[in-house]
Amino acid sequence: MKRIGLLSDTHSHWDPRYAKYFAECDEIWHAGDIGSMEVADRLAEIAPLRAVFGNIDGGDLRYRFSEKYRFTCEQVDVLIKHIGGYPGKYDASIRGTMYSRPPKLFISGHSHLLKVMYDKTLQCLHINPGAAGISGFHKVRTLVRFTIDGTEIKDLEVIELAEEKQ
Repeated sequence: MKRIGLLSDTHSHWDPRYAKYFAECDEIWHAGDIGSMEVADRLAEIAPLRAVFGNIDGGDLRYRFSEKYRFTCEQVDVLIKHIGGYPGKYDASIRGTMYSRPPKLFISGHSHLLKVMYDKTLQCLHINPGAAGISGFHKVRTLVRFTIDGTEIKDLEVIELAEEKQ
């Protein structure tokens, strides 16, 4: 069983609550637009980091991470890509893969909008954790936590990072 902390679109912003909410996680997954090596390194200090680069990420992050990342966690086939779309509207860059060899869990970022959707056609859960950083049009910053236990994806939590009062 693995407890996963998931975020996207930090855009170089570090919030100490990432450490608070991911302290009990076995792994942290970042769905791109990390923004800086510092953010990646700080997340990796909390728990092992799996990540992809996003469209705003520079050469150092593109060297360290790939554009898409496919792996098995427990017994779940996972695919992460920053610009991926969502069920029924997958991005052209990932559509072929999604339809020829769908994962059980597909994670994307980019839209800054939290979405958790099940694709009945592909029997695939899609999660976009929204944006954890402060850059962008989103009004609420979000993180996601969930558990993978064997073949089961469960205990999904959405964490809203309300602005702290000064």
